[in-house]
Amino acid sequence: MALGIAVATPAHAQASRTWVSGVGDDANPCSRTAPCKTFAGAISKTAALGEINCLDPGGFGAVTITKSITIDCHEVFASILNSGTNGIIINFDSFTDARRTVRIRNINFNGVDTGLNGIRILGAAGAAGSEVFIEDCLIDGNFGGTGTGITDERTGGGTLAVLNTTVRNVGVTGIRLPGAATRIDASVDNVRVYNASFGIVAGTNVKMMITRSLLFGNTQAGIAGSAGSEVNIDHTVVSSNGIGVSGGGIVRLSNTDIAFNATAVSGATQSFGNNRISGNTNVGTAPTPIGGVSNTFGQQ
Repeated sequence: MALGIAVATPAHAQASRTWVSGVGDDANPCSRTAPCKTFAGAISKTAALGEINCLDPGGFGAVTITKSITIDCHEVFASILNSGTNGIIINFDSFTDARRTVRIRNINFNGVDTGLNGIRILGAAGAAGSEVFIEDCLIDGNFGGTGTGITDERTGGGTLAVLNTTVRNVGVTGIRLPGAATRIDASVDNVRVYNASFGIVAGTNVKMMITRSLLFGNTQAGIAGSAGSEVNIDHTVVSSNGIGVSGGGIVRLSNTDIAFNATAVSGATQSFGNNRISGNTNVGTAPTPIGGVSNTFGQQ
């Protein structure tokens, strides 16, 4: 006697890889042959730890991320128009998967001078062990509200890595980590911040490495480390800002040019003796030599 067994399958299974297109439709399954129109449309059809790719150029809309995912648009022009709003919100308190990792690659954010934040990262207890990677992005035109390029407001700790990215024309801060109850580790590599009030701000319990980067034309400060933070700055140019480097916590300088600022250095900083400080209106506070060096102010 034959016994038939019926196997139930989900009516709307999520794919590990989905696609968006400038001429797509969010009613589609977001496959390569039937892509969606927006990131928001695709993310609901993408499995946790999956990936959204861009099939062709387009503006793909703001999105809130509540699960581990990669949005990767390399080799294709992809943009988010975030006029009057946030471009991407990542809320780790809404994640249910254990990995808690988000990767954002090759997206242009245009706030049209009214945007709030290009990328906003949130999370309290849900942020523990979380990771955010932002690579090859351009963030521009966020003068609305607190006007920030990237703001990492996690209080439960985590990791932030920003690579090969430009932030420009923002009302308050280019890259902002206001501080957390639990340690946040941040890496800023080959990043440019232009025309903000503050270029990069690190708050309490933030451990940040800035390397091969440029802070230019920021009216208050290029780099500011608040009390309770540690910031290492290496092979970086800090030029034409109000204050070049402001040290409220621990700031260490190595192989860095600080030039043409209103004030070169403010507050407590430490130097390995291989920096170049020149052409500033005021030199400010000389860095404290570390590593057994004691050079003149110009070669600190």
